Amino acid sequence: MIGQNSLITAIARPVCVAGICLAVIPSTGVAAGKMNVVFLLADDLRWNSLGCMGNSVVITPNIDKLSQQGVRFNNACVTTAICMVSRATILSGQYMSRHQVTKFGVQLQEKILEETYPAVLRNAGYWTGYVGKYGVGKIAENQFDYSVEYEGKHWLPDGQGDSIQVTAKNERDALYFLKNRPRDKPFLLTVGFFAPHAEDKHPDQYRYQPSSEKYYQNVAIPIPQTATEQALKALPPFIRSEENEGRNRWHWRFDTPEKYQKYMKAYYRMVTEVDMAIGAIVDELKNQGVYENTLIIVMGDNGYFQSDHQLADKWYPYEQAIRVPLIVVDPRLPAGKRNVSNDEFVLNIDLAPTIIYAAGASIPKEVQGLDFSALYLGTKKSDWRQEFYYEHPIVTSRTFIPSSEALVTHHNKYIYWPDYEFEEYFDLKRDPNELHNSISNPNDQKEIKAMKKRFAELKQKVK
Repeated sequence: MIGQNSLITAIARPVCVAGICLAVIPSTGVAAGKMNVVFLLADDLRWNSLGCMGNSVVITPNIDKLSQQGVRFNNACVTTAICMVSRATILSGQYMSRHQVTKFGVQLQEKILEETYPAVLRNAGYWTGYVGKYGVGKIAENQFDYSVEYEGKHWLPDGQGDSIQVTAKNERDALYFLKNRPRDKPFLLTVGFFAPHAEDKHPDQYRYQPSSEKYYQNVAIPIPQTATEQALKALPPFIRSEENEGRNRWHWRFDTPEKYQKYMKAYYRMVTEVDMAIGAIVDELKNQGVYENTLIIVMGDNGYFQSDHQLADKWYPYEQAIRVPLIVVDPRLPAGKRNVSNDEFVLNIDLAPTIIYAAGASIPKEVQGLDFSALYLGTKKSDWRQEFYYEHPIVTSRTFIPSSEALVTHHNKYIYWPDYEFEEYFDLKRDPNELHNSISNPNDQKEIKAMKKRFAELKQKVK
């Protein structure tokens, strides 16, 4: 891992010709025609908490503009809705069953680490950087050319006797990387925003910057349709139990109308701050003249319950937890094919192979995801996945956060809770809010039988 001083030294190597030495910093940032990659990963950002994804309240003009210049994926999902697993999956392109990151603080095995998208691109000649929340143990020495990692708190020491808000630090560190990179190499920058994740141990939960107080003052945040006692009672008994962490955190944030407004406005303020940081990063790319040759990806690492089913946070295989925003601006996309949306299932396992393929490198054989650029570049569409397997580990205990598994299709969902041997089935066409468990419905038994068979097949396949 290279610190700031050594980074500057590394990029200022002089080239000497006929006794004259000059620091050569070409302006293009591209070698051999390779595109740059900027991956912007927000924490706990669910799919419809962006303006471009249909939210009429949240203020996200910079991400919305990127959406107008690229592709929006309406059915992007994660295969595990918790940060450390999802981030390991994003890095490796592998399911939890294969990469085996099932607990906080666990690092990827060395062999898997060598096949992550940053490692593959670094071996392919990219200058690589990672700033912000990493989430998969600690960043290993020499894993990136430049890295600064931090998470867990919204306000951090800035090294000058003061403090800096985490999103502002994300922005500052990302701009430092971009401004001080070597200009004769293509680059890969991943920004792991900690926002809008709550600071769970702090009573304020979402600790935004004072300058953001002006946002959302005179608006009422709409309450989800399923933020009801009826929706809570429709959950399995062990999820609606007060011992369950989803219920516990709901009481922290959403159990009165006043709390809901307070904390959702604070959450949205942090989303807006992420949007402003992304705007600054995009502006820097444009100032350097490399925007038109940079693949930009904006994504969330998992969804988020915003009082849906009277729950908070994520983890469970219901729609609010598994769906994430995904915006892609790709230099290969013709102007006439921009500002479009796509309804196919794109998963977090797909990010690594898509980035690797875009860089012109070989995708490691252990990668389980697919290059989803095929969906918008027109190279492959007809046989894209119509279903996927979902898995989640037990966290602390089965009463705290139980393990779960699911088979998800565009039209229905089968859920299995191993710790309780409990099953759920939802026909999403007639029950899009997942309020009626139809596992015992006689009219659904043929479909349930077929789904359980396919569920077992995919469960074995992901290992």
